[in-house]
Amino acid sequence: MVASPALQVSGLTRSFGGLPALAGVDLELRPGEVVGLLGPNGSGKTTLINVVSGVYRPTSGKVELLGHDATGRAPERLVRLGLNRTFQTPRPFRPLSVLENVQVALRHGRDARQSPEEILDLCGLGGQGGLPAESLNSSQQKRLDLARALATAPEVLLVDELAAGMRHDELDGAAELLRKLAAAGRALLVVEHLMGFVRQVTDRVVVLNAGTTIFAGSLEEASEDPHVVEVFLGA
Repeated sequence: MVASPALQVSGLTRSFGGLPALAGVDLELRPGEVVGLLGPNGSGKTTLINVVSGVYRPTSGKVELLGHDATGRAPERLVRLGLNRTFQTPRPFRPLSVLENVQVALRHGRDARQSPEEILDLCGLGGQGGLPAESLNSSQQKRLDLARALATAPEVLLVDELAAGMRHDELDGAAELLRKLAAAGRALLVVEHLMGFVRQVTDRVVVLNAGTTIFAGSLEEASEDPHVVEVFLGA
């Protein structure tokens, strides 16, 4: 029996000043699945995540989250319903410690009984809870951003360029973590430009261009699709 979608996006549009950034995007995520969201710069990837996560209201279309109509809901409401996201540029509470950042997220999430120390261990920040968040390097701040998102106990997680800026020796650990989260039943949408990382973590990919979906399927199939190749390579 196929599981019901954890996230269903239907006909989603978003315009800025009359110019469409998204033009009728459809997307589906199922529990335990990792879907890569790909596309050139300006294709609408981050706009899609911002609309789904409540940062922007859609111009039209529908977002269903775990069977609930989540269209246009505020981010804090979506967190309570079971969706959270990370950011390209992490936004920790800089004066607080690493541990305190996770504790704040726990208090605003769905399961405050989780251990903040265990969440930090999972994200590769074990033993660093007492450090000021502002003292972390960019890679560590990305892991803290992920830890804060996980502290809210999401069933749907949107991951925006986690691997960007990570050293080569950190990428395998990040990929293993995302696969572990999916194995626990979470649905993940992963925006990424590093194709090697995408190949490690995704079950399938969705490719956007100019705010529309031009491909949905496996990464291998995408790499052979003439339209996708033209968009990425200008061929």
